[in-house]
Amino acid sequence: MRLEDEAVLLRPFEQGDVRAIVAACQDPEIPRWTSVPSPYTESDALVWLESTEEETFAVVNRSSGELLGSIGVRFLSDGVAEVGYWTAKEARGQGVATRALALVAAWIFENAEVARFQLRADTENVASQRVAEKAGFVREGVLRAALDLQGERRDVVMYSLVRKDFSGPPRATTRFRA
Repeated sequence: MRLEDEAVLLRPFEQGDVRAIVAACQDPEIPRWTSVPSPYTESDALVWLESTEEETFAVVNRSSGELLGSIGVRFLSDGVAEVGYWTAKEARGQGVATRALALVAAWIFENAEVARFQLRADTENVASQRVAEKAGFVREGVLRAALDLQGERRDVVMYSLVRKDFSGPPRATTRFRA
């Protein structure tokens, strides 16, 4: 599956992405907010590529093919899916995560039996909260001690997008290809 707009392409990860994944995950901000181990090694990347059970996409620059980030969807129960993502340091502040999230939301609501698409962001991760809001997700509230991150219980802000909120793909140039 490939999802794209005029700036980013979401595609399956490939073995050739390992070096770029490892390089991006050296940034301390990624393990600070995600379950990515630190330090992150080539072995970690290979194990993750072979064992992930999520629907995961490499977020790449549509023109250059440069890896900009990762976004993954976990299908829970009762028509609920949850999304998680990270963006490489060099790509932050450019709308990459918002574009990827909007593309994945459109794909989810057009192709899956999902009534609720949710996102949890650490209460201190303001950048991730902005991404959720720019992509149209609704802030629902704070879930106390809802996330175990490197052995520490963390509060998270819960966001959701429900089917009735979804108004279609984010841009006329959005394309979904199998």
